[in-house]
Amino acid sequence: MTYIITEPCIATKDASCVDVCPVDCIYEGEDQFYIHPEECIDCGACVPECPVEAIFPDDEVPEQYDAFTEKNYTHFDVPFPG
Repeated sequence: MTYIITEPCIATKDASCVDVCPVDCIYEGEDQFYIHPEECIDCGACVPECPVEAIFPDDEVPEQYDAFTEKNYTHFDVPFPG
């Protein structure tokens, strides 16, 4: 499992999640932050730090943000498991 950063990040792009990640697996993209699915250790430290509640476990992403799961994997050229 990994965590996915969704649409609310685009408008805010707050780096609080980056600061708390113990394995530095959150990277800044052009429009938002992304969590590397092969580096994430599933600790969840980033979730409570997000001021716009944009981060979800990949199996709990709300339906309206489904496209962000694939977008996250594509950003890192990692095969999308879905």
